[in-house]
Amino acid sequence: MTSTAPTDRLGTPGQQRRRLLLPGLAAAAAAAITVTAVAALAMATGVDLELPDGGESIPLLGFTQLTFTFSVVGILVALAIRRWASQPARTWIRTTVALTALSLVPPFLVGANLATECTLVLTHLIAAAIVIPVIARRLAI
Repeated sequence: MTSTAPTDRLGTPGQQRRRLLLPGLAAAAAAAITVTAVAALAMATGVDLELPDGGESIPLLGFTQLTFTFSVVGILVALAIRRWASQPARTWIRTTVALTALSLVPPFLVGANLATECTLVLTHLIAAAIVIPVIARRLAI
């Protein structure tokens, strides 16, 4: 009779990271593409996405890069939460909802027109709506 050691249902730490990283990166890419498409649609309908300080429009690639970059930062936060929080999914949701709420403030502080402010807020909410649930599901496993 052979005996096998009990396996941890969560797997090794490396497996846990991969189960979070791969879907997280996919969500980050999906969020970046979606946010860029929304910004392109806004520009096509006449929203200038111009910030008054520099007088330049926010480039579409800027939406892509920043959304993906901050989503990856979020994944790193999720890895830390998974490691140190007793209820990682719950901690993740509370943290990211608070950070998303904070991210909605700067568009109103730069002095842009209302259409630009609304577009920027919408892009933040879309990115959060794509990334937060994917990571939360992976943290709940």
